[in-house]
Amino acid sequence: MSLETKLKKLPKTPGVYFHRDKKGKIIYVGKAARLNNRVRQYFQNSTKRTADIKTQKLIAEIADTDWVEVDNELEALFLEAEMIKRYKPRFNILERDDKSNTYVRIDRKSTAPTVTIVRQPLDDGAEYYGPYIGAYPLRKALKYLRKIFPYSTHSQLPKRACLQYHIGLCPGPETGDYDEAEYKRNLSALVSYLKGNRVALVKDLEKEMKQLAKAQQYEKAAIVRNQLRNLKSLTTHIVFGDKENLDLSKDHALSDLMDIFELTQAPRRIEGYDISHMSGTNTVASMVVFTNGVSDKSSYRKFKMRSPGNDDFLHMREVLTRRLGERNQKSWGLPDLVLIDGGKGQLSSALEVARGLNVDVPMIGIAKRHEEIIVMNQGSNVSVDHEQVRSMQGTVEVGDEFTVVRLPTNSHLVSLLRRIRDESHRFAVNYHSTLKTGAQRQSILDEIPGVGAVTKKKLLRKFGSLKGIKQARKEELASVVGYKRAMIIRQYLRKK
Repeated sequence: MSLETKLKKLPKTPGVYFHRDKKGKIIYVGKAARLNNRVRQYFQNSTKRTADIKTQKLIAEIADTDWVEVDNELEALFLEAEMIKRYKPRFNILERDDKSNTYVRIDRKSTAPTVTIVRQPLDDGAEYYGPYIGAYPLRKALKYLRKIFPYSTHSQLPKRACLQYHIGLCPGPETGDYDEAEYKRNLSALVSYLKGNRVALVKDLEKEMKQLAKAQQYEKAAIVRNQLRNLKSLTTHIVFGDKENLDLSKDHALSDLMDIFELTQAPRRIEGYDISHMSGTNTVASMVVFTNGVSDKSSYRKFKMRSPGNDDFLHMREVLTRRLGERNQKSWGLPDLVLIDGGKGQLSSALEVARGLNVDVPMIGIAKRHEEIIVMNQGSNVSVDHEQVRSMQGTVEVGDEFTVVRLPTNSHLVSLLRRIRDESHRFAVNYHSTLKTGAQRQSILDEIPGVGAVTKKKLLRKFGSLKGIKQARKEELASVVGYKRAMIIRQYLRKK
């Protein structure tokens, strides 16, 4: 279908669009309140004349365009963020000021959790969603969502109830009426919406409302009823305008996974695994989860390896043994697909565990070089549709034990698998770095005479790190541990 014909079929609904170059590579991902108005703007003569240099360069390279329809603008905003992370389009990533990146930060582990917008995610135990392009539409989206799911933004709790509490936008953690459990349930619903699970969320709320009404808890039932009503009214709000329930079958990558590997259905839950260590020390494994093709950070898990050494095959067997154990199966369920970061050896180790535990889960590997997809010929419930691979301009190499699938690096499927692989690697490396830093702090501070666990905790809380302790003046150290102990610490660290 020609581009001109496609443009005539653009819908009037909200959605996310994908511009491609002549090689078929996605070069830009955008969101729209009305797809027909927004996408056609790129091809109008007035736009070509008045657009900035970046947009003119983008328009000159557009050879084709696709789109995905969603129910409302908020869903378009959140889906756009995930698609940018998956495809890394050049005109979204390389030619954008990094300061325009924004994230939603939610610290659900706190006794008084907050929801805030930040520029840079940190390894502080909080959950981060994004990045989103531009803070304005994100702030506006959260403004509407806060009316449905009230949340706190206090970095420090005020001494008395804030204005937002009195108008119903804050749960009031600073008040005596604060219900922490109820607030965290509310935040779980907000997080579910941020992940794109609107349909499931509505069903859950409808079920909860009926249960509350049956138990004659009419006030609580009315609150849930109002949440449902406001959720359904989100389609009437304008979040970002023309200037600026995801169906799995519309996600090309998930459809390709099902077709190429002859799965019975599009994989709803995909788990990715990676191992990280340094010369066999502080070895860890990561498990990342993608639900409906989108990262589900609340389901991520990390494993500290019990087996010594730097044997990746041994550690892959250990992490899959722990993951597929009876307790974790009951808690987390089973994935629809497992992606192993590594080649044939790592995949063999994972499949060996699954067979030993009589667990029937499709597993594939992705090699670090050339983005090759590895499938085991025997003992695996994954097969390869050769014709489907060839229709995608890919190749299949069948060996004695393994089949290697090579697809164009700009294909939807490779983009999704690379995104999962990179995320599992990032998560594993972050955990490894945390353990390594903790071990370094422990090994040095614990050697200092007179510095026990309590003193070490005080020092790290005050100065943040070993480097901060080294750079502290003796007066600052003395204010925490006393003059005599401060001099001992300074002398010991200078020698080191």
